[in-house]
Amino acid sequence: MPSNDARILRGAAIPTAVAGVIAMAISFAVAGGKGLLGALFGALLVLVFFASGQVALDRLTRSNPQMMMAVGLLVYTTQILLVGIVLAVFKDTELFNRQAFAFTLLGCVLIWTGFQVRGFLKAKTFYVEADASENKAEKPSDKGRQQ
Repeated sequence: MPSNDARILRGAAIPTAVAGVIAMAISFAVAGGKGLLGALFGALLVLVFFASGQVALDRLTRSNPQMMMAVGLLVYTTQILLVGIVLAVFKDTELFNRQAFAFTLLGCVLIWTGFQVRGFLKAKTFYVEADASENKAEKPSDKGRQQ
């Protein structure tokens, strides 16, 4: 994984993990052990799905960077679909507090997305690649200039 992508991944994962720990503490104070378990499951779900999506995006676009937008949309849509499936499977569960799970999930998704956007904006990735065959010492001729 290139250093820019790793930096973006770390820049989104660390604040999301911190937010997950804060959500777990609040959920434990409000709903007890089941709240803690729900918040833990929500934070882990976001961290695993979105980190694996970032890794998949990196691997799928490594050989063909022109496909970045299409692959990015596909990966994000797949992530949201998988989160929706998990929500549907656990909609009637009594294993954990569903409200703590839902609020933690929503908060962590928003924090992950926000910090991922921040990372992309601060990455200063070149969007124009200089042609390697150009000779920098060679200056353009003045033949086409009008005087």
